[in-house]
Amino acid sequence: MTPDLTALADEHLAAAHAAPHGRSARLVMHDGVLRQTVIALTAGTSLDEHNAPPAASLQVLRGRVNLTAADRAEELRAGTLRMIPKERHGLTALEDAVVLLTAVND
Repeated sequence: MTPDLTALADEHLAAAHAAPHGRSARLVMHDGVLRQTVIALTAGTSLDEHNAPPAASLQVLRGRVNLTAADRAEELRAGTLRMIPKERHGLTALEDAVVLLTAVND
């Protein structure tokens, strides 16, 4: 079954609003080392700094986020596709946002 990203964005943004921590996520594709996850964050919610997988990208499906790494931040808007830095990084929703994280793990 092919996932409907628009429907998943709606579903998980609603779930994020209902969750006390302001986020919701679901693994939508998994094939060997490839994983794709939809992540919804309410405005002001963050994913704390964490290690980067060997290769990853972030596509903003809805809203705006700040991708942070070291001492810098980059604002990403809906429609943006960005490689994730190969260093510790974090993500903060500047407004309600949904992203598609694509990661390749060894």
